[in-house]
Amino acid sequence: MKGKAVLAFSGGLDTSVVIKYLQEKHNLDVVTITVDVGQGDDLKKISAKAKKLGVVRHYNVDARNEFVNDFIMPSIKANALYQKKYCLATALARPLIAQKVVEIAKKENAEALAHGCTGKGNDQVRFDVTMRSDSTLPIIAPIRDLNLTRDVELKFAKKHGIEIDTTAKRFSIDQNLWGRAIEGGDLEDAYAEPPEDAFIWVKTKNLPDKPQYMEIKFDKGVPVAADSKSLKPIELIEYVNKKAGASGIGIVDHIEDRVVGIKSREVYETPAALCLIEAHTDLEKMVLTKHELKFKAMVDSEWSWLAYSGLWQDPLKTDLDMFINASQKRVSGTVKLKMFKGSLRVVGRKSDYSLYSHDLATYGSGSTFDQTLAKGFVELWGLQSTEANKLLKKR
Repeated sequence: MKGKAVLAFSGGLDTSVVIKYLQEKHNLDVVTITVDVGQGDDLKKISAKAKKLGVVRHYNVDARNEFVNDFIMPSIKANALYQKKYCLATALARPLIAQKVVEIAKKENAEALAHGCTGKGNDQVRFDVTMRSDSTLPIIAPIRDLNLTRDVELKFAKKHGIEIDTTAKRFSIDQNLWGRAIEGGDLEDAYAEPPEDAFIWVKTKNLPDKPQYMEIKFDKGVPVAADSKSLKPIELIEYVNKKAGASGIGIVDHIEDRVVGIKSREVYETPAALCLIEAHTDLEKMVLTKHELKFKAMVDSEWSWLAYSGLWQDPLKTDLDMFINASQKRVSGTVKLKMFKGSLRVVGRKSDYSLYSHDLATYGSGSTFDQTLAKGFVELWGLQSTEANKLLKKR
């Protein structure tokens, strides 16, 4: 009786090729699992493709609510943008998918875990570290282990009659509720502008002639309503994604430092993520003290790096989560966003916990701020700086 390997299966080029390698090179029966994190794929079609490729069993697992509540919402609280750009959509989904693979492997009494990651990317780290945190089974990654390139994979797929859609031939795409990553092909030229047909969430032409406004309401750091509509987490993300994308908001194009040391050109579509993180960050500025904001910025940066680098299970992230959650007790209120032909900015905010006082800040006659107190403060504030400069000028 053959042993079994459980493979995280997307239905794309890499994982389709992996099935055949596991069967032919490792003599293993393959059990596949597709985890639904909002990628919008036809799960029945993926299941049919897996069975056509000869797998002994296929699982479809709906993990959308878990993804939003346990991964996306914590990332909003952490204002998570890796290198101030990337909303971590793929990075957040990988630990969850890996966890589900391990669960199925235990259920199937499998003797190996498998994934379709390359040796150049970050996903291999995210899968491997998560899997090893909860399993002692060996991990087989044929694309990485055999140093396979995309052109070799395409030839292998053609030889074995593996159907690959035309988009996959042009780009490598990963998509979920939080974002859409597009790479490879023409995009490997860092100076080439991405073609318009690479995008499906963000409109790049025929945009509204008038600015569009959107209000986001937060409760303890979590978005709970958009445009006065109370929505469930998945519905809210989809609503913001659609409305912002229609105004050309959400394209991120940057040079990114991968975990393995490679600099890569990455292109993302993340309308909802950009809007919600921008709004959340702004609301924090209104309700948190400057001391909290300064320290939390460091925590947020470290949190983002850990999530990006596949260290979701590291105890440090748990420690950071405790601080972040404590900081969110007063992060409740509403932020107003203005969107116009690809530009996004906050134009208003309000909160019952606001530290902004009109009576203190106003330059009008109603100000309660006693300016005469400032003279002594300024003198003491700059005391060491001015004394140091006096000494330097004497030399």
